Amino acid sequence: MELYFAILNFTLAGAIGLVGLLTFTKVSTPQEVIFASLPLLFALHQFTEGFVWLGVGGHIEHRALELAAGIFIYYAQGVLPFLIPLSIWLIEKNGYRKKLLGLLTLLGLGLAIYTMYGLATMPSSVSVVNNTLYYKNPWTANIYDAIIYILTTCGALMLSSSISVALFGVLNLIGLTIIFLLRPYGFTSLWCLYAAAISGLLYFHFVERRIKFLQDLKEKSAQFNEKLNTELDSLNKKRLFTIKKA
Repeated sequence: MELYFAILNFTLAGAIGLVGLLTFTKVSTPQEVIFASLPLLFALHQFTEGFVWLGVGGHIEHRALELAAGIFIYYAQGVLPFLIPLSIWLIEKNGYRKKLLGLLTLLGLGLAIYTMYGLATMPSSVSVVNNTLYYKNPWTANIYDAIIYILTTCGALMLSSSISVALFGVLNLIGLTIIFLLRPYGFTSLWCLYAAAISGLLYFHFVERRIKFLQDLKEKSAQFNEKLNTELDSLNKKRLFTIKKA
C-alpha cells in the first residue's frame, strides 16, 4: 500500500510539475516569480512525500525517511504561511487589498519563525494512520497555529483581486475544513496533496492577466490609430491649403 501511495505522489508531482513549468514561462515581471513558482514548488513537495511513503514502507533507509519527512514538514508548516501571502502581496496592485496582504505577510513571517524554531527544537515524527501520513510535532499541534495558518494561506489567496487566485483560496478553505473535520491527523499531508492537485488553477491567473494585457494593448492601439489619423488629416488639410494659396 505504501508503494502505491508513493507512485501516486510521484505521478501527481510529474503532472503538477509540467503545469508549474508552463506557469513559470508566463512570468513577465520580477514580482511574479514567487507566485508563478508555487505550482512547481507544490510538485517538488509531493515528490518529497513520495520518498516519505517509501520510507514508512521500509523501501529506503531510515535516514532518508527522516530527511524527506523533515523537508516536507518544514516546507508545509514553516514556509508556506509566509510564502503564500508574500507572493500574493507582490503581484497585487496598490489599495486596501495590498495593505491587508502586507499585514498577513508579516503575520505569516511571525508564524514561520515561531514554527521553524519549534520544529528545530522539538522532534517530529511521521506515521501512517488510516492510509494517511500523520506528521506530528508537539510544538505545532494546537488550534491557534492552525487558525493563523489558515488565515495567512487561504485568507491571503481569497483577498486577491484575481478571480482564479481567489477561487483557489476558496477551494483550499473548503478542502481544509473537510480534512479537519474528517481526518484532522492528516491536516498537513492531505491539505498539501489537495492544494497541489488544484494548483493548476494558478496557471489561469496568468491567462487572465494575459487577456487583460492584450485588451489594454488593443485599446491603446485603437486610441493611437485615432490620434494618428487625426494628425494626418490635419497635416493634409494644411498641405492642401498651402498648395491652393501658392
